[in-house]
Amino acid sequence: MSIHLIGGGATTSADAALHAPFVAEAAARARAAGRDRPRIAVISLHPEAEEKAAALAELLTAAGDGGGIEAQTTAGRPGEPVPPGAIADVDGVAVGGGVVEDVRAGLEPLFGELRRLVSVGVPYLGVSAGAMIAAEGSLAGGTRIGGVAVAPEEPGEPGLELEIEAGIGLVDVAIEVHVAQRGMLSRLVAAVESGLITGGLGIDERTALIVGDGRLRAEGHGSVWRVLPTEGGVLVSTIGA
Repeated sequence: MSIHLIGGGATTSADAALHAPFVAEAAARARAAGRDRPRIAVISLHPEAEEKAAALAELLTAAGDGGGIEAQTTAGRPGEPVPPGAIADVDGVAVGGGVVEDVRAGLEPLFGELRRLVSVGVPYLGVSAGAMIAAEGSLAGGTRIGGVAVAPEEPGEPGLELEIEAGIGLVDVAIEVHVAQRGMLSRLVAAVESGLITGGLGIDERTALIVGDGRLRAEGHGSVWRVLPTEGGVLVSTIGA
């Protein structure tokens, strides 16, 4: 099984290569099932869900070997659960970005089925918020821990406490995204140091983390940041793409 996580920002045709390993896995499953093209569930719970779902489907098509894909798109609405049929009989599942709380809430009824699909070899692709909710414990959108700001905040807007919610459970450490571009490494470090999470991986934009067979591999233009607790503090290292 493989889990493909992209830290956001991959929106142009030049970024299609980041999606290629996921599409290749889905295509292999399709061939094994006797299908010419991989059937991929493309799910967006973004405020502009229809546009974002279509854009992600285009990137996945561009990432293929020329045979195309069969995109089973779902453009969800905040507060409404994604129906089970959205991920039925597919060769891969791709979840886009948005407000992480909305993405998590919309997919929560499907967490068990998503775990089952991945366990039998269906690849999962998460982009931005779709990557964050892949974790066992999913970071929410808060910027403060114990009232102390641990991430950049919008001027004049009160910061919210960082909360950890149950995620899909495909990886056992928390996932942070847009790390270098939005200054989010500090939040990941503070969350580990405070004990809110036991460890984390932060993914830069236009960078993919591929988790499979007990290995971690980074591809793309940035880094994957590994944050682990140590005696008296935290250890920060990178997996270069």
